[in-house]
Amino acid sequence: MFAPATVLRPSWRESPDPRFAQDVAEGLTRPRKTLPASWLYDEVGSALFEVITVLPEYGLTRADDGLLRRYAKDIVAAAGEPELIVELGSGSGAKTRHVLETAARWKRVEYLPIDISSAALDSCESALRALERVSVDPIEASYLPGLERAFARRRNGARVLVLFLGSTIGNFTRAEATDLLRRIRGIAASGDCLLLGADLVKPQARLIAAYDDPLGVTASFNLNLLARINRELGGKFELSAFAHTARYNERASRVEMHLRSRVAQEVEIEALDLTVTFRRGETIWTESSHKFRADDIGRMGERGGWTTERRWVDNDWGFAETLFACR
Repeated sequence: MFAPATVLRPSWRESPDPRFAQDVAEGLTRPRKTLPASWLYDEVGSALFEVITVLPEYGLTRADDGLLRRYAKDIVAAAGEPELIVELGSGSGAKTRHVLETAARWKRVEYLPIDISSAALDSCESALRALERVSVDPIEASYLPGLERAFARRRNGARVLVLFLGSTIGNFTRAEATDLLRRIRGIAASGDCLLLGADLVKPQARLIAAYDDPLGVTASFNLNLLARINRELGGKFELSAFAHTARYNERASRVEMHLRSRVAQEVEIEALDLTVTFRRGETIWTESSHKFRADDIGRMGERGGWTTERRWVDNDWGFAETLFACR
């Protein structure tokens, strides 16, 4: 039998985030319980993810960073030496430094990181604001509303480079990803570019190790989503009553992260006036990370209205950066 949850209540009673509340209410009352992966990244989650990126089992971030470091000059030149650089889901912005420093050699650059995590944006601004000839102006928003606000800042037909790094595109199904790329294309103008990072298909054992590390950091990252519901919505989740699981769906070429209920239980969420029932073994699906073949990325972008310009691949881990252009 599990002890009652320890719940911190001061914040949710004052002003719970209505978007978070709605997604939790809708996601936990569906027959197939799900929660959007974007809510994993509060202040605690963002800090835990930064730890994940340096784990030996998780080579994605190192591959992403390595390509940007090695090919920043080629990327900036192929993108037309942009004056405005916008990043979707910037996180701490650590990898973006390579592109910004290189772009600023040609001209002054305005960098607009977009993220729903204020903690991540604070970290990003703190890390990059000292760069010479680079101004940093964070936008706290989801992808498309943030992108519209960023493009409204364009001056005198300045070229724009949109960065979508770290294989965040893998959180979407193929159809959703194509639709998102099409909608980004609808906001962009002729001459603008999009740099898209994507993790490539690799052996199943290597993928599972990356999403279920032996230190348990990824498990803590995933379980923090329940802790966030406790903190912000008055949830009574007992974290020890749930287990982190990572599965590989070969047919869909994706890793799935779940939170599995160890016992049959009911959990109250006070701010929602909701009690959620779990069967033993039932899961909450918290994240999908789709993996791609290099040719698939180009076809997906082109179906979204983009033209493939260049591609850079890390073959050791299996990761690609693809530059698309508006023509």
